[in-house]
Amino acid sequence: MIVSIAESINIMSKTIGPAMKEKDPKPIQAMAISEAEAGATFLDVNIGPARKGGAEMMEWLVKTIHEVVDLPLSLDTTNLEAMEAGLKAHQKGGRPLVNSVSCQADRIDPGLDMVKKYGALMVGLLWGTDGMPRDVNERASLAVDIIYKANEKGIPNEDIFIDPIATPVSGEINQVLACTEFMGMLKDIGPGCKSTVGLSNVSNGAPDELRPALNRPYLLMLKKQGLYSAIVDAYDKELMAICKGEMPELDAIVEKVMDGVEVDMASLSEKEQQYAKTVNVLMGKSLYSDSWLEI
Repeated sequence: MIVSIAESINIMSKTIGPAMKEKDPKPIQAMAISEAEAGATFLDVNIGPARKGGAEMMEWLVKTIHEVVDLPLSLDTTNLEAMEAGLKAHQKGGRPLVNSVSCQADRIDPGLDMVKKYGALMVGLLWGTDGMPRDVNERASLAVDIIYKANEKGIPNEDIFIDPIATPVSGEINQVLACTEFMGMLKDIGPGCKSTVGLSNVSNGAPDELRPALNRPYLLMLKKQGLYSAIVDAYDKELMAICKGEMPELDAIVEKVMDGVEVDMASLSEKEQQYAKTVNVLMGKSLYSDSWLEI
């Protein structure tokens, strides 16, 4: 079972973005209801930087969504004023999730103080003062730092979700591998901490019709490494079935390929072959191209 954080209530959406700006509740509430019905555990509410009117927008969104669903919300913005407005307005569904507190020197303390003040859960984003960590060791160092500072402020490990940052497979494969490897290290770095990842990042740059074919196997790869939660497309029924643990045959294929067990491709169904091929790509055993499934 993977805790699913539905990703679609986003300022960048062609339908939801205008509704946010115009304060039109209908499309937003319809999406919140459909994501809840799909089985989402949290709803991510992403307003981006929202430099102008961010606090008012986030407060309105939280209240608007909670008129129709009782799920906890993942409040996703870099605007601390907007984040606090959302935390104040969050009265239903359990504890909100602050998405996110980065490791940047000017953001870590204000973010942690807000998490502590409102008793929220938090995503610790492993983005440092120098930007993206270069490898698994830098991810580990940043994780130790943010967990230590959170603990100093009285935030227990159990309230911390660590996000090591997934990156596109069409870019640097070593970054994909570093994120995967880090997932398996977190239980030792921060016992009791949870993990999360923006899953669709791995397929950024791929043709839209192929993105699910990358996202689904990568979710299973991270699951094998101990993944607790992920920000996902709740409208992808197969992906949500994976989150709910309903596709054990695919788990088995992914685990075999990751463990280096020889797999007889001819004995697999077409879907299982696609998963096996994709795992090889995501492990760097095969080069990524937009035709990887046809090879």
